[in-house]
Amino acid sequence: MHLLIQKMRPYLLAWLRRSRSGPASLVRRFSYKDMKRATDGFRRIIYSNTHGAAYRARFQDGEVALVKEVKDLNQGKDKFFKEVQLLGQLHHRHLLPLKGFSIGCKRLLVFDNIENGSLKEHLNDPLKTPLNWNTRLQIAIGVAAALEYLLLFSNPPIYHVSISASNVMLDENYTAKISDVGLLNSVGDYVTMPHSSNSEDCMDHACGNLTFQLGVLILELITGQSSEKGSTDLIQWIQESRFRSSIQKMIDPDLGNNYDSRELKNLLAVARLCIKSGDKPKFSIPQIFRYLQKVENTCE
Repeated sequence: MHLLIQKMRPYLLAWLRRSRSGPASLVRRFSYKDMKRATDGFRRIIYSNTHGAAYRARFQDGEVALVKEVKDLNQGKDKFFKEVQLLGQLHHRHLLPLKGFSIGCKRLLVFDNIENGSLKEHLNDPLKTPLNWNTRLQIAIGVAAALEYLLLFSNPPIYHVSISASNVMLDENYTAKISDVGLLNSVGDYVTMPHSSNSEDCMDHACGNLTFQLGVLILELITGQSSEKGSTDLIQWIQESRFRSSIQKMIDPDLGNNYDSRELKNLLAVARLCIKSGDKPKFSIPQIFRYLQKVENTCE
């Protein structure tokens, strides 16, 4: 399978370049004044990390967007514009599309509508509609699909990406959208995707971190608990040799009994595999993606 992907990648990239030609790859420049007004003076914070904050923006015409601050004081404007253009060329169902940018006191990226907010809101906010089992499974599969795209099918295949419940957004159909794909010289918790199209080159420390983040996200989907802010409870639990004996206590109460037990066990096995891989992953992101697809198909 990996050799087939390698052989097909040049043809896929050529097709993607043709499909992106014209206005579809262009991004809009927003006025800084409009951005400040739409975010209520940058007070509508969705999440914040070492790379900057993300804000919810509502424009005067009713349009809603996610606005992300870019913190990189060493980056010149020309390089910023080039990298904005590269981000604008990313097209995947599970990546939040870049709509535009703005430059003022802050450098801002403007992303597409986020109708249902973040995954974290739905897992932690009692006023939000609980996510059903199939939706949670589809979110895990969708995030893995986006990571495979960034690794194998984007050109150039090198982006910084961070995965957490805070920066996975949900559209009106609860389709997962990764929002925290960074610029090429960002730093911090981002994971740098390798240059090579060979998935075996992803068996290193960087992709080990990425696989680990995916495993943690899957655990959050299953348990409804947060692992952010340094919490290690979920990670310790899944690494225990007898974790299966306490599965029923760990499942998100919002699910009740409305889940498939075989899918649950297989999904937990994937999460455990991701987290135990650590710095030395035994499986690549494309392989993890295939495992998740098999979880969905086990009961069909």
